[in-house]
Amino acid sequence: MSSSDLESLDAIYDSYYERGLTDGLPIIPPTPERVQAMLEHAGRSPEERLGIVPPNWVPATVQKAAVNAVMAGCRPEYFPVVLAALEALTDEKFNLYGVQATTEPDGPMVIVNGPVRNEIGMNCGYNCLGQGNRANATIGRAVRLCLINIGGGRPGQTDRATQGFPGKYTFCFGENEEESPWPPLHADRGYDRTASAVTMVAAEGSINIGDAGSKSAESLLTTIAGSITAIGANSMMGGEIVLVMCPEHARTIARDGWSKEDAKHFLYEKANVPLAVFPLERAARIQERFPDLLAEDSHGELLFPAVKAPENVVIVVAGGGGAHTTFCPTWGAQTRSITRRVR
Repeated sequence: MSSSDLESLDAIYDSYYERGLTDGLPIIPPTPERVQAMLEHAGRSPEERLGIVPPNWVPATVQKAAVNAVMAGCRPEYFPVVLAALEALTDEKFNLYGVQATTEPDGPMVIVNGPVRNEIGMNCGYNCLGQGNRANATIGRAVRLCLINIGGGRPGQTDRATQGFPGKYTFCFGENEEESPWPPLHADRGYDRTASAVTMVAAEGSINIGDAGSKSAESLLTTIAGSITAIGANSMMGGEIVLVMCPEHARTIARDGWSKEDAKHFLYEKANVPLAVFPLERAARIQERFPDLLAEDSHGELLFPAVKAPENVVIVVAGGGGAHTTFCPTWGAQTRSITRRVR
């Protein structure tokens, strides 16, 4: 590459950055040839609408998505996953307008299931939530660029996140189905295991739950129950939580004959916070809003559940060796995770 080529790339990046069309990182120029390669791989009409993207409230088309996928550094074979992600994001139950405009540190978590994970070389094992894999990094980034360039979600303008979190650049991984003792997430949601699917979650950061000592399902889940009771998490007031469970933890639970549903019910019953832990003003609000969820323990102390219903726990198995599960709160009752098939 010549120095003039480098100067040209710098000029392109500077131009896109100055117009607010990037996430702050350098982009791949979306030349007609690169965009066409994306479109040809998807085999869908460029004008096909995937959904309406707020807060601009404009349609995301296949062609617009292709432009942003090129900019993010996606290979054409990744593009069908990006399209499925956008179809899920624009489902009204996801509440993308709220996610785009909230002060909460929300970002789209992209969970990929099925054969497409291996076909495009996604990382489902060691460091799958971190750096180092092109598919993981660029698929999630393409989604973010679509939210910026189609939806208009720009920091300090329509994106009002007080601080945000690093996952707003990209938060994408595949489920480690090969190492899981349970059916994969998309099968839980009615898709055939042989299908490929994407689940989108409005996630808020991540908290590591390390437990190498527990050798039984009850012991390990008791550790997890205690770890998901962060009273400042938005999901404390309702909605879903996500547990990205390492294969070792999943096997420990399954070895005792426990299913994912068993684990969810255990957490629903055991992940409780004494009402006295909350500040007085917040405790009063909880008593007013959730009187039916409060229960007394054997000492007469009122308890408030961190999980409002078993189905609010999303369990996905991912990662490599080691005894670590990741807890991700979500935007809470204002959003629901959505799964769509990759076409």
